[in-house]
Amino acid sequence: MSLIEINDLKVHYPIRSGFWNRITYSVKAVDGISFNIEAGETYGLVGESGSGKSTTGKSVVGLEKITSGSIMYKGKDITKKSNRKELDYNHDVQMIFQDSLSSLNPRKRIEDIIAEPLRNFEKLDANEEKLRVLQLLDIVGLDADALYKYPHQFSGGQRQRIGVARAVATNPKLIIADEPVSALDLSVQAQVLNFMKKIQREFGISYLFISHDLGVVRHMCNNIAIMNRGRLVEIGTRDDIYNHPLHIYTKRLLAAIPETNVNHRQEHREQRLEVEKIYQEQQDKYYDKDGKAYPLVQISPTHSVALPEDLVEKIKHEGEVKA
Repeated sequence: MSLIEINDLKVHYPIRSGFWNRITYSVKAVDGISFNIEAGETYGLVGESGSGKSTTGKSVVGLEKITSGSIMYKGKDITKKSNRKELDYNHDVQMIFQDSLSSLNPRKRIEDIIAEPLRNFEKLDANEEKLRVLQLLDIVGLDADALYKYPHQFSGGQRQRIGVARAVATNPKLIIADEPVSALDLSVQAQVLNFMKKIQREFGISYLFISHDLGVVRHMCNNIAIMNRGRLVEIGTRDDIYNHPLHIYTKRLLAAIPETNVNHRQEHREQRLEVEKIYQEQQDKYYDKDGKAYPLVQISPTHSVALPEDLVEKIKHEGEVKA
């Protein structure tokens, strides 16, 4: 059994208008997605801004009310409040937010910020609590003098590490990491990602790693889902996504990864422009008349893609995958 199973998850926001303020339309931020996260793995959820990936993460952690679907944890649907309480779900699932500054209370010292989940879920005396906070600061590479400082006294990378320390304070089973390094410099990104990997090895934590950066996701994740317009358009292993992409949107995202080798800069630029041209000319084939992605079709044991039937048959016929 997977650690957590998301089945046909939908999050729709009703739009009201008219004299009677009736619901006339719904914004389908998440429109029927399904995937599983195994214990101890980092699962990547990738897409551009507005694709619905952050809404998905907030739904899993319980910060967004879902419209329909289920989120199964230990065999029970935690969208029901009674099950959340029974399974101690709020203790086992934590979140690292994208904006490290706004997610930390500016009026509280770091000691109180990190200790807050401990006070909510564990009964520790003052000395035990302080020792635990010091241990957490040490895990993320911060000194003891950080205890008495405020969030504004730290750099962006240090604040994000504080967010990581707060998230792992209760020894959770799953952490939702929503764009945890997108606002950081490259060198600081590497520090935070390495700390996250270190913590995962030590505590066996699973991550739902949400990002728009396929370069970072390649470093962190073995299994990846590509999200576009509220739906999943491709799911596969790291090898499936990076070496055998089949959906036109996935190919476009991969082409946008910066080329670090300056000798191939011009070649990469031409390739990117060619992929963008193909995307603009052929994207209608990959979506239905309403602009929605097609249902996922499994084309290998690990690889599923949202394609119309004629394109699936064409791919199989050409031998790109085994029929």
